Amino acid sequence: MIGRLRGILLEKRAPFLLLDVQGVGYELEAPLSTFYVLPAMGAEVILYTHLVVRDDAHLLYAFASEKERGLFRSLIRVNGVGAKLGLGILSGIEAESFTRCVQEGDTVSLTRLPGVGKKTAERLIVEMRDRLLDMPESGVAGMRPDRVDGSAPGTVAEAVSALVALGYKPNEASRAVRRLDTEALTTEEIIRQALQRML
Repeated sequence: MIGRLRGILLEKRAPFLLLDVQGVGYELEAPLSTFYVLPAMGAEVILYTHLVVRDDAHLLYAFASEKERGLFRSLIRVNGVGAKLGLGILSGIEAESFTRCVQEGDTVSLTRLPGVGKKTAERLIVEMRDRLLDMPESGVAGMRPDRVDGSAPGTVAEAVSALVALGYKPNEASRAVRRLDTEALTTEEIIRQALQRML
């Protein structure tokens, strides 16, 4: 099992990352919540990982904190929630907001997440209540998204692509991004603001 990686961030194109760890390039999938706190490309980063072994692939998921990874591991234990939906949930809602929704039984907020219907929301609430009490409290310190002056070429396209990968329809994702003032925003900031408008 690979539990943590420390290396140089070579690529970040939501939801995929490429991390160079002493000459070995690890392809990782990460939720947008992790993308929000990644440093600039070429910088060193520590990511907590979860390895999923399937017949056709070995998939490595990356998270900015142990708390986020713990929440992901709890999510994928819920009946009907796989790794893709788990990443979608973590990408669409902050851990604290998710915890609040579960504790308050807020199915309405949960069903706004891509791929989460009423039955899945109810199942999440029932199965996650007790699990959330055991979550580690460690967070992410000292990591900030890089900012550029003006939107870099492809920033808007990357944001739309990431939203589509999360399960939103292409026209819905494009519309949400077009409504934003994207100048001087990173891809991660565009995605975050678009998600806030769509939820």
